[in-house]
Amino acid sequence: MTVVSGRTPAPVVDVAITSPLWEKQPLAEQTVRAALAAVTAALATPPGEVCILLTDDTNIARLNRDWRGVDKSTNVLSFPAAQPAGTPFLGDVAVAYETLQRECEAEGRVFLHHLAHLTVHGFLHLIGYDHQTDSDAEAMEGVESRIMLALNMPDPWLTRDA
Repeated sequence: MTVVSGRTPAPVVDVAITSPLWEKQPLAEQTVRAALAAVTAALATPPGEVCILLTDDTNIARLNRDWRGVDKSTNVLSFPAAQPAGTPFLGDVAVAYETLQRECEAEGRVFLHHLAHLTVHGFLHLIGYDHQTDSDAEAMEGVESRIMLALNMPDPWLTRDA
């Protein structure tokens, strides 16, 4: 991917909140939108639409089982869309509240910082990034680090939040 500065319009973002747990984080939607705007400010991303699903462990475990054959919850799932004619739908990103919260507690992270990182990570999968090989993982982590720093949040690969 080509790194540019502020040249791509942000994707159209639909944030769907399907768990009342997210009421504990009233800035979650704003954080998701800021994270996606930071990605498009940093990278040449395709225009289009993305849906971010803020959900819980039960729902994400069901998605993980049904789509990946893995019967357990996870922090984030990405579902890239096929590219139809017209305005492209880039895909869906789902984030599980309880898993995110457990990771924050275990790793000393600030909830909204970790949410921003998972949003960035999930969206990068939608636009073609992956971490199947060490070199792919290194490239993806480098992009994530730059975007998080642009958001004035800690580099998730080097530090723990204060």
